[in-house]
Amino acid sequence: MRYIDLRSDTVTQPTQAMRDAMAHAPVGDDVFQDDPTINELETYAAQLLGKEAALFVTSGMQGNACALMAWTRRGDCVVTDPHTHIAEHEAGSYAQLSGVSLRHPQSVNGTMDPDSVRACLTDDSDVQIAPVTLITMENAHSSGAVLPLENMRAVYAVAQENHIPVHLDGARLFNAAAVLGISDVREMTQYCDSVMCCLSKGLCAPVGSILAGPKDLIHRARRARRILGGGTRQGGILAAAGLIALRDMTGRLTEDHENAAYLGKMLHEIPGVSVLFDRLDIDMVFFHTDWDAAKAARFPGWMLEHGVKVTGCFGGEYRMVCHHDVSRADCDTTIDLMRTFAAEG
Repeated sequence: MRYIDLRSDTVTQPTQAMRDAMAHAPVGDDVFQDDPTINELETYAAQLLGKEAALFVTSGMQGNACALMAWTRRGDCVVTDPHTHIAEHEAGSYAQLSGVSLRHPQSVNGTMDPDSVRACLTDDSDVQIAPVTLITMENAHSSGAVLPLENMRAVYAVAQENHIPVHLDGARLFNAAAVLGISDVREMTQYCDSVMCCLSKGLCAPVGSILAGPKDLIHRARRARRILGGGTRQGGILAAAGLIALRDMTGRLTEDHENAAYLGKMLHEIPGVSVLFDRLDIDMVFFHTDWDAAKAARFPGWMLEHGVKVTGCFGGEYRMVCHHDVSRADCDTTIDLMRTFAAEG
């Protein structure tokens, strides 16, 4: 049975071109930095992202962890929106692995107020307060919203004025670029010192992310990756799919956005369902319902019985995500099922 899987854009299957490339990829030992396919991916990614060097990591979380470990010292403080993936969905790795604390400026769906960011900054002059040594932004934001380019520029200006680096969690960087109408992501990454982008969120690679930045930062990040057990051996088998993800798959993300917009519009017409349109920028549809707790608990299982995989309610919200393996017809099937379920007592 084929399931329609709306849980995340991480569930995409690798394309046939990826499978073929993986089967024939030349490989070496990447810990010795002699895997030719990983080297090719890192060189290509660095150029694409406008940075001096890049590092292939196994996941977006590992990429962010390596960035924090490389940029900060234990006891430092990082300024970030309170609802970034780093702050909320990485198991507190910022504290466990880097030993840093977080400070949160005023923000709305990831768009941080530059003056509030400035007010969060501290230095080594007061021994009672942890010094801020890194600012992070996330675009697209995990709320489903895309940060305006002007906001990225303004936050980066504050950082530069205070000689503090900026790390961009760009797990869905190319989704954000598509929404902003940017064909060259360097228009975005010029406003950060390091950037992480996922190859397996919407781009269909089975494994992997890229961390890019200055050469010295990437050297330290390579050591951090080693500490985390992320050094691969013949990892070119995975990097081959990553190359196709970056070269061939970024241009089709608008299709996912259009399907998500359609899904959101139709779901909002169902009685008892309220879609959060202010966060429907990319491939994710967030919505509330008026269902009681018992009905909400039945929802994921009922949908699964009818061929659709969804997540349950989290923090009062539901989320559905469109991606390469979800068609417009799949959206229509989901809408029909939702309409039936919502009408049940």
